[in-house]
Amino acid sequence: MSMSDPLADMITRIRNGQRANKKAVNSPASKLRQSVLDVLEREGYIRGYVRSEEATGKPDLSIELKYHEGDPVIREIKRISKPGRRVYSSVGDLPRVRNGLGISIVSTPKGVLSDAEARAENVGGEVICTVF
Repeated sequence: MSMSDPLADMITRIRNGQRANKKAVNSPASKLRQSVLDVLEREGYIRGYVRSEEATGKPDLSIELKYHEGDPVIREIKRISKPGRRVYSSVGDLPRVRNGLGISIVSTPKGVLSDAEARAENVGGEVICTVF
C-alpha cells in the first residue's frame, strides 16, 4: 500500500523515537526528506543522518536523535502543510514558532530552508512543518 504523506511518516517516526528514548530511527529515503533533515541538522535538532542502501536496493535514512540532559531536543514537531491542505506563505507572513524559539521549515524556490534563512533570502513558500 502506498503512503499518502511520506514526510509526515518521517516526522512521526522522529517524534515516536524520541518519546521512546531511541538513539536512532530509520525511514525510507527521498530528496525532500533529506532536505528537511539537513535543516534539522543545521539548526541543531538532530545529531545527523546517514543514507544507506538496503539489500532490496531501496535507500534508507538512519536518523541520529539528539538529547540534552536526558530530555529530547525536539519538544514538538508538527506537520503544517498536508496533501489535502497546502499552506503557502509569503516572506512577510512566515510563522514565528514560540516567538522565535522554534523554527518553521519552508520549501522555497531556493530549496528547503528554515524560516530565518528564508527571511534572509527574502523568499516565501510552502510551510512544511514547525519544530520547537
